[in-house]
Amino acid sequence: MRMMSYLERIRNQGREANPFFCLMGIDVVSVEEGNAVLRMAVRPDMLNGVGWLQGGIFTALADEAMALALHPMLSPHEGIATISESTSFIKGVKDGVLIAQGRVIKKGHRVVFAEGDVTLDQKEKEILARTCAAFAVTVRDSG
Repeated sequence: MRMMSYLERIRNQGREANPFFCLMGIDVVSVEEGNAVLRMAVRPDMLNGVGWLQGGIFTALADEAMALALHPMLSPHEGIATISESTSFIKGVKDGVLIAQGRVIKKGHRVVFAEGDVTLDQKEKEILARTCAAFAVTVRDSG
């Protein structure tokens, strides 16, 4: 019996397919070739010591959106691993619902370039953080 791919599990189970999504309360809004959208409510336990959303959460949310945007472009024997990532923090938040949109800029045989923007649900044109990343395309062992 063939195991479901990660993308199939995401489409069938949503957040339950990814333990990090469960921990953070991330919902999958959409996944298509080259684009993905995630949604997450900011909780008080995500804030830093001075009351702002901890910056790594912006990066993690964008990373997950970019990875999901890439998955429909992979062959069954390919996987990915983040190899570099840089986030520009443009505006902080203390509450609200975040939307992360990941998009693939270019997929090569060995490296993929992607961008992820995080916005507030009500103000999707106002970017809070932008992440640029490179992913290595890996080959899964078939045995």
